[in-house]
Amino acid sequence: MSLDLARPVLLVGAGKMGGAMLSGWLDAGLSPSLLHVQDPKPSPEMAARLEGLGIRAVAEADRSLDPAIIVLAVKPQMLDGVLPDIAPLVGEGTVVVSIAAGKTLAGLEAKLPSEAAVIRAMPNTPAAIGQGVIVACANDNVTSEQRQHCDLLLQAGGTVLWLEEESAMDAVTALSGSGPAYVFLLTECMAQAGISLGLQPELAAELARETVAGAGALMRETALPPGQLRENVTSPQGVTAAALEVLMDDEGLEALMRRAMEKAAKRSAELSS
Repeated sequence: MSLDLARPVLLVGAGKMGGAMLSGWLDAGLSPSLLHVQDPKPSPEMAARLEGLGIRAVAEADRSLDPAIIVLAVKPQMLDGVLPDIAPLVGEGTVVVSIAAGKTLAGLEAKLPSEAAVIRAMPNTPAAIGQGVIVACANDNVTSEQRQHCDLLLQAGGTVLWLEEESAMDAVTALSGSGPAYVFLLTECMAQAGISLGLQPELAAELARETVAGAGALMRETALPPGQLRENVTSPQGVTAAALEVLMDDEGLEALMRRAMEKAAKRSAELSS
């Protein structure tokens, strides 16, 4: 990882997402000497890896630390309790990156020193294996260099996209933040439909899983839009066309997905307020 820092990176929270990001940084070549971890109870696996690298996980903020970047990877309900602890570490040139869902820039700024540089990021669960998409937005105090450094760190989770307006984050949450759950539900529904057609449950589940995974990989590897890929599978008056006639009905999948995401975006806005 071509991240040239003279000051350390502090990771607050080494759970599933934070631990995955940490592993990604290390695998990408970030020096362990730059890393500090604040987590009272890391998993046994993470604790063993940290110990092997000479990184000590502390329960409370080390007041002597002068971090260049603080990454907040704790659960949203824990964030308010963590911010007062790390606020004294936010010095000149420090940027705070939060991946806590629903926590706005204004909410973070209110509990940090004035003029703090703050970035809000929204990863989705595939980021845990480096295959996610992370959408981020920054407040006006973040410098171009800080944004570049944080972009490199967030890339450990997958593709990083930046918003100029935080107001779009509720729609982002509805689409990519919650999106993996929609895909998992689709997979479940396909398997259940296969069972209703007479397939054994194990076979139906495997066929659904591999079909969804393979289609996703094909969509990523080709430069074709999803609509074109769909048309490529569909022969006129064929089997796929018969199914799509149902799914693309006026009250079909598109209408259902739109209603679902509208409700998700509304809920995201409620939780952020």
